[in-house]
Amino acid sequence: MNKTALITGINGMDGSHLADLLLDKGYKVYGMERRSSGINNVNTIHLEKKVIFLKGDMTDQNSLLRCLKESNPDEVYNLAAQSFVGESWNTPEHTSNVTGLGVLRVLEAIREFNPNIKFYQASSSEMFGRMVENPAKESTPFYPRSPYGVAKLYGHWITKNYRESYDMFACSGILFNHESERRGIEFVTRKISDGVAKIKLGLTDHISLGNLDAKRDWGYAPDYVEAMWLMLQQETPDDYVIATGETYSIREFLNIAFHHVGISNWESYVKQDPKFMRPAEVDVLRGDYSKAQNDLGWKPKTTFEQLVKIMVDNDIKLIQNV
Repeated sequence: MNKTALITGINGMDGSHLADLLLDKGYKVYGMERRSSGINNVNTIHLEKKVIFLKGDMTDQNSLLRCLKESNPDEVYNLAAQSFVGESWNTPEHTSNVTGLGVLRVLEAIREFNPNIKFYQASSSEMFGRMVENPAKESTPFYPRSPYGVAKLYGHWITKNYRESYDMFACSGILFNHESERRGIEFVTRKISDGVAKIKLGLTDHISLGNLDAKRDWGYAPDYVEAMWLMLQQETPDDYVIATGETYSIREFLNIAFHHVGISNWESYVKQDPKFMRPAEVDVLRGDYSKAQNDLGWKPKTTFEQLVKIMVDNDIKLIQNV
């Protein structure tokens, strides 16, 4: 019998890629989206006749319970969040309510409706923040450096608490930075790929960025959603770091992106703007995915260079097709 899954935050990058994966595996997929005046379906327009979309809100537990009753899922993947780290300083209360307490509301709704539902929580490498240990693994102490990281840490710990308190199958994937051609334009990686495409096509002459020296462990989102699915196929629930084990700086991202379109002197096209600097910067993030490799049989498939080129090529294509 085919399984049924409910994905919160389906319109985001991860949600849309996960829906693609689950549909390929024969799942019946429900996607929860927030009611708004504008339809945010850029990433999911291709799923309109394949996925059943439900209206729900991470700040309203009754709406979450209704989504569960309507979908009656075997698995719930909680990907909904205020997920832009920079914005979390501007809206810390909203970020905490959605990204932190929202996890509690989903877990409570599951516990009330059907505690046998398998639950996946999208935790984040931002919980490690200052990086007490490099590379970070599941046992590494957390030290978040943003309201977003703190909110994600609450969601991570409440998931673990419900697993241990109520014997629920609840997992957290501590995902390090992962990107794709579906990443929102406000994120630095997509800002770069979009900017490089526009510079290549003569539509702009520069990109405005913040800290160019921050280093991240970057993977490809379609690889990472497979790890989410694998976690819920295990006999026992657990938490896993999902990463590549490699770090690259913003400068290296820029270098590959510009060279890919034939521009070598990229420094003259990049301007640093203080408004994009974070109040508390995370200098480096790198993860150790050995537990996921050993237990889940998972490892990243896409290299950093391939990721950058995929994003740049896609943005060139998008602009040319407008």
